[in-house]
Amino acid sequence: MSTQRRKITQLLTGPASGVLILLAFYIALLVLFTFISPFFMTTRNLTSIASNVAFIGLMAAAGTPLIIAGGLDLSVAAVAGLSGVLIALLNAAGWPIWFAVAAAIGMGACVGLANGFLATRLKLNPLIVTLATMSIVGGVALILTGGLTKPVMQPSFNWIGQGRVFGVPAPALLMLSVYIGLALLIRMTHFGRYVYAVGGNPEASRLIGLPVNRVQVVLYVISAMSGAVAGAMLAAMLGAAAPAAASPHLLTVIAAIILGGTSLAGGRGSVWGTLLAVLILGTLNNGLTLNNVSSFWQDVTRGVVLILAVGVDQLRIHLQAR
Repeated sequence: MSTQRRKITQLLTGPASGVLILLAFYIALLVLFTFISPFFMTTRNLTSIASNVAFIGLMAAAGTPLIIAGGLDLSVAAVAGLSGVLIALLNAAGWPIWFAVAAAIGMGACVGLANGFLATRLKLNPLIVTLATMSIVGGVALILTGGLTKPVMQPSFNWIGQGRVFGVPAPALLMLSVYIGLALLIRMTHFGRYVYAVGGNPEASRLIGLPVNRVQVVLYVISAMSGAVAGAMLAAMLGAAAPAAASPHLLTVIAAIILGGTSLAGGRGSVWGTLLAVLILGTLNNGLTLNNVSSFWQDVTRGVVLILAVGVDQLRIHLQAR
């Protein structure tokens, strides 16, 4: 193998190769849209992108270690919808706004606990379990509201979705803090090492005494709670809660996790890869909208990008095997 070929192979198969490839792609995307739209590289537009992807990024962040550990949560967007509804209804009933937010996050923890119990203790397929809870939670949100949007107008609460800190949108700062926290958790703690071990080989992990079920249950709880926080953020941004507000974004959440390099087979992934994928998908959507590209073609473009990303990832795995 020539020296140049060896260097390319090392770049593609190194520990941070997936993140580096995504970063290069993201920079290329920024350059492309800067040249074709005079409105793209402006402070107003960039902060708009950061705000708009924040609630999606929250759900994708917590979903990443869950999938690394061999789980899957399709109910997270439905939990986000019910979270916003609970906050609106409880606040309208006289609850202090932050008590209502705490109750919504507690609801998320309960849904995550139920998902974890069914998937780990009863050994039900996570796909079926979370599809079922998605239907249940989404149905409850519709029953409580009759399918109607409920207003949530509390200045301190709405600041979470609309405020800024030194010009940076508060939702983006909250999202970034979650990514930093999760990165530290899975890279600097014993629990984080358990996450990769459980996803890589659950049976071997059990044989050496790792708490496989406990790790997965905790991750299901974290995932559902992130959905509840995302729902609160979305309600704060809009000043209202709709029962199905987050449901159309479930595919984007899953796509971001996969695009970020997390394997659906478990054992491999990175929260930073997921963050870059969230930014790529959000920037792509924004750039195409600025250039008056039809929403139908936007769907096609996102699909092509996802296939290309998976193809690059498979090439990297092939080179690692060689």
